[in-house]
Amino acid sequence: MKNNASFLTKNRGILIFFAVMLIAPFLIGLFEGSTLLMIWNNQGSLSKFLEGLGIEIFILALFALSFDLLFGITGLLSFGHAMFFAVAAYLTGIALKTLAMPFWGVVLLVLLAAIVQALLFSLVLPRVKGITFTLVSLGLASVFHIIVMSSDMINLTGADVGLQGVPVPAFISPVTERLRFYVIALTLLVAAYLFYRRFVASPTGRVCVAIRENEDRAKMLGYNTTIFKVVVMIISSLTAATAGMLHALYQPSISPSIADLGFTVTALLIVLIGGVGTLSGAIVGAFAFRLLDFTLRRFMGESASFITGAIYVIFVLFVPYGIVGTIRMRQLRTKPGWQRLLGMVKPKN
Repeated sequence: MKNNASFLTKNRGILIFFAVMLIAPFLIGLFEGSTLLMIWNNQGSLSKFLEGLGIEIFILALFALSFDLLFGITGLLSFGHAMFFAVAAYLTGIALKTLAMPFWGVVLLVLLAAIVQALLFSLVLPRVKGITFTLVSLGLASVFHIIVMSSDMINLTGADVGLQGVPVPAFISPVTERLRFYVIALTLLVAAYLFYRRFVASPTGRVCVAIRENEDRAKMLGYNTTIFKVVVMIISSLTAATAGMLHALYQPSISPSIADLGFTVTALLIVLIGGVGTLSGAIVGAFAFRLLDFTLRRFMGESASFITGAIYVIFVLFVPYGIVGTIRMRQLRTKPGWQRLLGMVKPKN
């Protein structure tokens, strides 16, 4: 009982988020006049639209969460992180469309490929670090982007047009089973977040934080930092691959833009908005990023990109710790004051 109570207390925020997101489609559907049965059968127009927007946010949040573990927790800045996402997306599309593989076989293939990619990136970890690792990761991802865009691969990847017409299994079709897809994406995001929190709080996670702060000191204490970085790389790759697979199943086409540097920068931007190294900041940042992008594009059209960029620059300058990071800092500053105040009003014996 104590363990259950402790789990609920420590993870109260994410569990409330899960519950709210779970009932949100039903509340919105009822508000627009749909019945519960209509919502369940994906017949509510507004609820279905917002479910789609939610799915996009959950996928972005999952991808950003994987980046935050790598960069915010362990201190590894990879400009090739989009490769994990893109390989999973393209592999899912090719396996379903060209190879006609069964769905669970595709899932296994994608996860195995994610581990192989992580090990490939890990080959350079003992030899390079800092900005050198950043550039090497960018080089590896650029090679994959060139392959995807090559006209020789047009039958598999669609080249610059992208991979289109991926057949999605009926039981998770975003067209006919969008609510189910929504719940699956939400559940995977929350499960990944809970696992990440547990990992960061574990002895292994504490060593990863020590590597971020001072890797040489961690080595002096006897830790083989390469092993810890490989573990983080594998976990991060598996999470990003899961997001990429969801992207391939949800979007009508897989664009080569998800394999370039810009998509990694998107993850970095989301983490900066939410708060680097906070984990929950990845979720908050994904909501802020996608909702702002959607709103500006709806009302500003083509000029939205310029306005969005200006807003992000101003935000990073004036809120350098991100939304969650700033809130936590203020709580730390406020707590001693409240403790002193309570001490003053507490009756003396």
